[in-house]
Amino acid sequence: MSLSVTDTPERVTAPRQVDTIIIGSGFAGLGAAIKLTQQGKTNFLVLERGSDVGGTWRDNTYPGAACDVPSHLYSYSFALNPDWTRSFSTQPEIQKYIASVARKYKVMDKHVFNSDVTSATWNEDTHRWDIVASTGTYTAKIVVTAVGALCEPNLPPIKGIESFEGDVFHSAQWNHDVSLKDKRVAVIGTGASAIQIVPTIADEVEHLDVYQRTAPWILPRFDREYTSIEKLAFKYIPGFQRLSRSAIYLARETQVVGLAKNPKLMKALEIMARRQISTGIKDKALRKKVTPNFRIGCKRMLISNAYYPALDRPDVELVTDGIAEIKAHSIVSADGTEREIDSLVVATGFHVTDSPAYQGIFGREGKTLAQVFDEEGQQGYKGAAVANFPNMFFLVGPNTGLGHTSMVFMIESQLNYVIDALDTIDKHDIGVIEVRKDVQDDYNADLQDRMANSVWMNGGCASWYLDKHGNNTTLWPDFTFRFRNMTKKFDLAAYRSVAASDLSSSLNPANADSNSKVVAK
Repeated sequence: MSLSVTDTPERVTAPRQVDTIIIGSGFAGLGAAIKLTQQGKTNFLVLERGSDVGGTWRDNTYPGAACDVPSHLYSYSFALNPDWTRSFSTQPEIQKYIASVARKYKVMDKHVFNSDVTSATWNEDTHRWDIVASTGTYTAKIVVTAVGALCEPNLPPIKGIESFEGDVFHSAQWNHDVSLKDKRVAVIGTGASAIQIVPTIADEVEHLDVYQRTAPWILPRFDREYTSIEKLAFKYIPGFQRLSRSAIYLARETQVVGLAKNPKLMKALEIMARRQISTGIKDKALRKKVTPNFRIGCKRMLISNAYYPALDRPDVELVTDGIAEIKAHSIVSADGTEREIDSLVVATGFHVTDSPAYQGIFGREGKTLAQVFDEEGQQGYKGAAVANFPNMFFLVGPNTGLGHTSMVFMIESQLNYVIDALDTIDKHDIGVIEVRKDVQDDYNADLQDRMANSVWMNGGCASWYLDKHGNNTTLWPDFTFRFRNMTKKFDLAAYRSVAASDLSSSLNPANADSNSKVVAK
């Protein structure tokens, strides 16, 4: 069948064989497409399962959706936005920004939308990746995965949830055709999405039950609209916006000392968070329920000025007893109390360390990425490569997440590394390249050593930062400028590579010729 690349006046037929395929078009995938174009590399496609760019900001349209990183830092450094209307941007404004950048840099014609990738398989005979998507099959020399960590909703395995007869949907799949007005609504979860949803819908519903498994630490949200003078300054005074961005970055970076180096220094933020509780909630019993029993920063720190006052309303109940069962029109908590509801909102987060996307990526010997991560833990090299998955690069890979500042900074750091890797492949005419397992092992041993003193490992909580082996495979345990320096250039010596002219050689250590066939090892 013919396949069209969408969103251009001219309908262009997408090729089936390309040099590079990018999977996903959020901040990471879109950034990769832009950087490839700027490098003069045009033989690539972006396969995006949605109908537009944006990733998580396209999908998460729930009431109150907004960013918890200041606007001027949550953007590409090469595409600053002087038109932000407030210090913390809302979802519609961020999505509008991402879409405008895609059009400004003219990469929309490289996208195949509504193309859900079901598998990517390394072909040892052709030394290429075979990709199966809902729009057809493709082959590529290089695959760049940019699926993101917050893209696969995590649905709770609660007894009877399938029997509920009212409206039910995940926060990342909000059903805007359903009105919650004057209904009895339950929200399961008290994470980043839930604390935005609860105060936004509280005025609309008849009654709201909020089911809390673990109380989060919540800091003040210093959000406000920008004045007309500020907007003019951002737009017309040279360097003013970049200076504001740098100041925000430096202020955020100071949190690393407490998070990753000396958790005792997090006490100041804990005092601030406790003040949020005391000023936002009058009821003493409720205050106790929302006060966490672990050190701040151990789980994701949240920001809100409206969440606690919403919980303190007479028509809102915080339930901490756990859920025993969901029935056709009610939820039964662990203490036996049955609460009738009309609609159910599931705000239970995402699959991060166990993403279903990993099950469809088949590397050497047919092993899936999910199998490798299950056996060895979610490990990679500089968050950009994984041993046994040749010619594949990752954006927002293992240990690139952050708990304090903008992921866009980390994404741009990885883009520097991956784009330089592709330039290196072209320069040396490399046919197959794969990170050395010994290098990856040493890298991860060092990461976990540096993680040992962090609040994430010593804060007294269990979080989605940790994999089943108990390792924090999600976050970067240091200053982000150190990650930027580390990924500035591609380090070919850390990889085994075979020249394109000699692809009969194997990268399997048992079979590889240790002489001229290997470009670098």
